[in-house]
Amino acid sequence: MNNIIETRELNKTVVVSKSNSHTILKNVNLRIKEGEFISVMGPSGSGKSTLLYNISGMDRMTSGSVNFKGQELSALSEKELSRLRLNKMGFIFQYIYLLKNLCIFDNVILSAYLANHRSRKEINQKAMELMERTGIADLAQNDITQASGGQLQRVAICRALINDPDIVFGDEPTGALNSRAACEIMEILASINASGTTVMLVTHDVKVAAKTERVLFMLDGNLVAEKYLGKYDYGYYGIKAREESLSKWLLAMGF
Repeated sequence: MNNIIETRELNKTVVVSKSNSHTILKNVNLRIKEGEFISVMGPSGSGKSTLLYNISGMDRMTSGSVNFKGQELSALSEKELSRLRLNKMGFIFQYIYLLKNLCIFDNVILSAYLANHRSRKEINQKAMELMERTGIADLAQNDITQASGGQLQRVAICRALINDPDIVFGDEPTGALNSRAACEIMEILASINASGTTVMLVTHDVKVAAKTERVLFMLDGNLVAEKYLGKYDYGYYGIKAREESLSKWLLAMGF
């Protein structure tokens, strides 16, 4: 299986003032294989979200290397990075960032129109297929104020998938949801992964991470450990054992 992302000695330092700087990522070496379902855990401030932003090209690394399917991100211009994210990556955040002046359907299709490599008919059909798949087709013409948090996160998932990305990044995608909605979102993400799309999530939630294939642990900007759980079978009620195993591991990590 090929690597979709590989980092080498990835560093990110933020300059606070002439005499003060803060290193957020320290020599991170990471390989993510095509089709993996990965979660990143660690204390607040450990560098989890910064890692996601740097390997997706949303933020510029200070030094090191990020290779995405043969392309070195540091060699790309801002315009090239933007195009790469639009066409090859999908993003789901804790705060959904939908446009208030657009209905739900228009929020889903906007990035596909910007990508402009399919006809409007094909884009609209793809959007409806995604909304049917995630159970929100009946909300297509609704304003975003006419949907629950769980429904809006499904909108965000549809938006992330509209351009058929190679990888979907999620930064605490279940963080603002109740347990039932979070479980439903994880099931959708699992089905996305089962279809071949790589998924990488940042999370504090053991229940979320226990449903992923591999868990990375970050501490003080370093990638210090990882735990392989294997693929989770959503038709099998063995999640408690995975949660307990992961919790014991995290406790050993001091989390």
